[in-house]
Amino acid sequence: MSELAQTPGTRTRPESGPGTGVWLIGARGSVATTAIAGCAALAAGLRATTGMVTETGPFAAAGLPALSSLVFGGHDTVDWPLPKRAEALAEQGVLPHGLPQAVLGELVTADQEIRSGGPVPGDTRSDEELIAAFAADIEDFTLRTGVARTVVVNVASTEPAPAAGDARLPASTLYAAAALRAGCPYVNFTPSTGVRHPALEELSRSAGVPYAGRDGKTGQTLLRAVLAPMFRQRALDVRAWSGTNLLGGGDGAALADSAAAAAKNAGKNRVLEDSLGVLPEGEVHIDDVPVLGEWKTAWDHVAFDGFLGTRMILQTIWQGCDSALAAPLVLDLARLTARAHEAGIAGSLPELGFYFKDPDGESSALAEQYDALLGFAARLGESR
Repeated sequence: MSELAQTPGTRTRPESGPGTGVWLIGARGSVATTAIAGCAALAAGLRATTGMVTETGPFAAAGLPALSSLVFGGHDTVDWPLPKRAEALAEQGVLPHGLPQAVLGELVTADQEIRSGGPVPGDTRSDEELIAAFAADIEDFTLRTGVARTVVVNVASTEPAPAAGDARLPASTLYAAAALRAGCPYVNFTPSTGVRHPALEELSRSAGVPYAGRDGKTGQTLLRAVLAPMFRQRALDVRAWSGTNLLGGGDGAALADSAAAAAKNAGKNRVLEDSLGVLPEGEVHIDDVPVLGEWKTAWDHVAFDGFLGTRMILQTIWQGCDSALAAPLVLDLARLTARAHEAGIAGSLPELGFYFKDPDGESSALAEQYDALLGFAARLGESR
């Protein structure tokens, strides 16, 4: 057995309460803050559940944990308090005006459960020491809060794909290993490596927990997943598909790194290749525009041939806020994986491919993925 593949969940747990822990990697980031504040608002009935798929009719009988039962904590490498972060998001229009103050208590409580992450510059700990420390933080959170289980969700900034021969594991894989070792379901909402690193192959099989990923499908790629099957089903030949993303905030800064941008674009390309049967010409360019803050514009240019070779063009523009698009999906995924864990389901969850650009399942067509998700919800309901 490898050093990583130690027995998960070996600490003694007292009798659990009804809560479900949600441990966020990148817990003080925009997506995490929006998810925590949004969950508190929904649980209090302050806002409608718009954007939450798991709050629609087909999921009513699935036995998902209530939004009011979710307890938040996490890791981050910054110390900007959640209430201040929420205020900044409200100033940019991401959160409704007045909401940070309305859910201040929930934000303060969650902020008290955030622990220092890593590795940070100057950190001399080995990979094993980091994994052990992260796992201990998660286990301590689960024990102290008395939740029935904790789901770990990675919503941190995109990291470059690891290079061949790297001596150290990427940060996303350290966190994934910690989650599995702590016996927790794991969701990778980022394009980063996470559980897919070869070093975690044995641990992911032996941990006995469900996991899903990767890279949340929120904007431009969501639209591609709808449009690309249309071209193939109507026998229209796509000659080229190009795109541009203009974004600011933390994502813009992170994706200014060409290696991180390449990791992000891999998922976007997979959707096209899976849906069309071939990857057409064209690239996606990602430009950091700091003045845009949390807002994003995505433009696509599709060149295709119709009947008798008639050449045509489709252009789309998507303008939105990634944090507001991503947060309800994070809550959906936390509830679904927690329920899967309760139902005794372990291993990869391709049925959750609906939520990801680069899922474990084979299909990237949104309609097929939605059908698979509904089937999964029915399965969860039958296991009650």
